[in-house]
Amino acid sequence: MSDGTGLRVMVVDDHPMWRDAVARDLAEAGFEVVATAGDGPQAVRRAQATSPDVLVLDLNLPGLPGVQVCKEVVGADPSLRVLVLSASGEHADVLEAVKSGATGYLLKSASTEELLDAVRSTAAGDPVFTPGLAGLVLGEYRRLAADPAPAADDAPDAPRLTERETEVLRLVAKGLSYKQIAERLVISHRTVQNHVQNTLGKLQLHNRVELVRYAIERGLDGL
Repeated sequence: MSDGTGLRVMVVDDHPMWRDAVARDLAEAGFEVVATAGDGPQAVRRAQATSPDVLVLDLNLPGLPGVQVCKEVVGADPSLRVLVLSASGEHADVLEAVKSGATGYLLKSASTEELLDAVRSTAAGDPVFTPGLAGLVLGEYRRLAADPAPAADDAPDAPRLTERETEVLRLVAKGLSYKQIAERLVISHRTVQNHVQNTLGKLQLHNRVELVRYAIERGLDGL
């Protein structure tokens, strides 16, 4: 019961029985369920009003698609983590969700324990994907990186990263979780998060997808 304590979670799904069941499982595991919502506009309003740590989000929502909800809530609060919980394993849906700012993507066929673990990992900023989808996302990172980078990236006055920020960025690009990076560099999980947030700010990037693309474009994932 204790391992969810302190984490504020919101559940968004247009099926009341499913939404209530997920919220109940989270509450019983010790998470604080601060709100639920059944449609897109309601999800955006309540997320902004309650400031959850993690938004458990279905993609198929009336009023506003889940990917748009993700874009709006993460755009308003970049510290908010989004875990998509969807019945769809379609590659296009997965990639669209990640590009919209989702930290993880779990299929509804997942067990309750898998969901609870995914929420914990998402709250920590670690990407979580149903088996088989992680490789798809990394492949998309690499495909995007093959596109020409905007000329502005190479401007002489481009922000300079510290040696440690570059080190963390390299490990993020290799697909390591924040926990793994912390263990590798013998620093705290919070310190890793701070380095990532500082790097995002310096580079004027918005999420992990853009950060990994930036790193791969510069060959950091192979070093």
